Amino acid sequence: MNPCTCFFRLGKGRRGSIRFLSPPVFLSSDLQLLQWGSEGSLNHRDRNSAPQPLLNPRGGLLPCCLGAGRGLGAGRGLGAGREAVTSSRRRKNMAGASGLGTGPGAAGGDGDDSLYPIAVLIDELRNEDVQLRLNSIKKLSTIALALGVERTRSELLPFLTDTIYDEDEVLLALAEQLGNFTGLVGGPDFAHCLLPPLENLATVEETVVRDKAVESLRQISQEHTPVALEAYFVPLVKRLASGDWFTSRTSACSLFSVCYPRASNAVKAEIRQQFRSLCSDDTPMVRRAAASKLGEFAKVLELDSVKSEIVPLFTNLASDEQDSVRLLAVEACVSIAQLLSQDDLETLVMPTLRQAVEDKSWRVRYMVADKFSELQKAMGPKITLNDLIPAFQNLLKDCEAEVRAAAAHKVKELGENLPIEDRETIIMNQILPYIKCPEVRLNIISNLDCVNEVIGIRQLSQSLLPAIVELAEDAKWRVRLAIIEYMPLLAGQLGVEFFDEKLNSLCMAWLVDHVYAIREAATNNLMKLVQKFGTEWAQNTIVPKVLVMANDPNYLHRMTTLFCINALSEACGQEITTKQMLPIVLKMAGDQVANVRFNVAKSLQKIGPILDTNALQGEVKPVLQKLGQDEDMDVKYFAQEAISVLALA
Repeated sequence: MNPCTCFFRLGKGRRGSIRFLSPPVFLSSDLQLLQWGSEGSLNHRDRNSAPQPLLNPRGGLLPCCLGAGRGLGAGRGLGAGREAVTSSRRRKNMAGASGLGTGPGAAGGDGDDSLYPIAVLIDELRNEDVQLRLNSIKKLSTIALALGVERTRSELLPFLTDTIYDEDEVLLALAEQLGNFTGLVGGPDFAHCLLPPLENLATVEETVVRDKAVESLRQISQEHTPVALEAYFVPLVKRLASGDWFTSRTSACSLFSVCYPRASNAVKAEIRQQFRSLCSDDTPMVRRAAASKLGEFAKVLELDSVKSEIVPLFTNLASDEQDSVRLLAVEACVSIAQLLSQDDLETLVMPTLRQAVEDKSWRVRYMVADKFSELQKAMGPKITLNDLIPAFQNLLKDCEAEVRAAAAHKVKELGENLPIEDRETIIMNQILPYIKCPEVRLNIISNLDCVNEVIGIRQLSQSLLPAIVELAEDAKWRVRLAIIEYMPLLAGQLGVEFFDEKLNSLCMAWLVDHVYAIREAATNNLMKLVQKFGTEWAQNTIVPKVLVMANDPNYLHRMTTLFCINALSEACGQEITTKQMLPIVLKMAGDQVANVRFNVAKSLQKIGPILDTNALQGEVKPVLQKLGQDEDMDVKYFAQEAISVLALA
């Protein structure tokens, strides 16, 4: 077979040198690849039939040689020295001229229309338009089906191997497609044919492309036989692990765990040695990648190797100069701890973990807090009581708010995982006393129902009440706002009697807070409390206190009364609204402050639908008409709007 001269092209070598790429005997859309059957289905040609030539029977080049070439400078050069663009009509005629089928669906000498889309896909693999190349890459399986397994292996894959210099989005799609290509190259016996293009993709600069290539390599590794794994896959891992660029070495870190279990003992020793080398690599990015895969690799090793090799690596990585490496070592600690006995954990792992709890970098301490529940389960109850509880206390009072918050999120799971017989004592004596920072206490309160199940309402109310009161009066308004949002939850857990005795005064105090957001939240809080405790409770406990504020000297507090009435009217119903709230609103229509008067108009519009017709016509309408003649423009506007909405004109 004589390749077309247009396939000679230059490319960058793997180490940056310039080399000639061997001319692949590339694919065409030609000669009996598939036919339309009588039922409209695709009939594939026999896989054992001989590959077809690149020249069609009339001596012309097939469409694959006539695509929109991109020149030698682009590293693809398909079409150099001839017209770059081929019209769709010309492609179509050439597809027909190549003899693309003689079955019932063939189009005779004018071309086989059924195979024209395949010719277009092949041609678009080299098109200058990135989107066209991307679309074609996403349909590689269609092209491979049309070519058959032999030509896919011998022509398509070599071409794809040389697309390493394409756009990142094209390479990403290619890496994803190749992971599902085993059946299209002839099955598991030929899975190794997919390794060269994926090896190239695993070395590129773009992280998402490398990650997708590694994901596909991990998938394909499972389809190798043990013999093929050692013959093809393990050498690939070694090449990546010893590559000049850190990108290839980071990719290698993810592949050790998938090839180690089925390798021979001699090869296993080599794999462990290569992984050790990467854990001490000069480049921090490589050490990070190795640390992130340390736990995964430990799970497939023999126990003796875990103790003798993995634990020392864990200790070294946990002491790395880069905190980004140290925090990943903490994550690996969970997997390693699951493999060791209690005695081994105490002697081999705990010294390093204690060091991580006190690490100078808050990000490492944050990782310990974030993984605390998993560490607790892996370490067991004995080490938890002796070592992890004191460590957790330190995290709860850490100097960084992010660490304290991460630890607070784990209080619920910590309590659930404690031994039942010691649970209440540990929480009351060793956890709650350390809940001092607002972030921690707020997270405790947010999980109040779970904490209640563990220690009971009596202990809960005694322990948390001081914290709740302190949070309610915190100098930071956002902390006060947060505790308001949890108040309905507290009320439901603590009950109406406890609430009235201990927390009711707090709720009323928030209504006159100097921050508007607090006053607004407190108003909404009252509505939720009425929905929880009922209208009778509201009539006796809340409404009288709210209405008293209508006489407050501060006009802002008088306006808060109106806001509360707006919120409470719907929850309290018609009777309470008409008899208790409406008279106060009507009285405030004569307020000296215009802002209060126009809020009266808005309140009457809000509660109007709840009132009966007599109240609307006899009481509300005259007041709104009077406000509609007010000297203040805003008061007049909102009064007239209320009249219009309530249809009182």
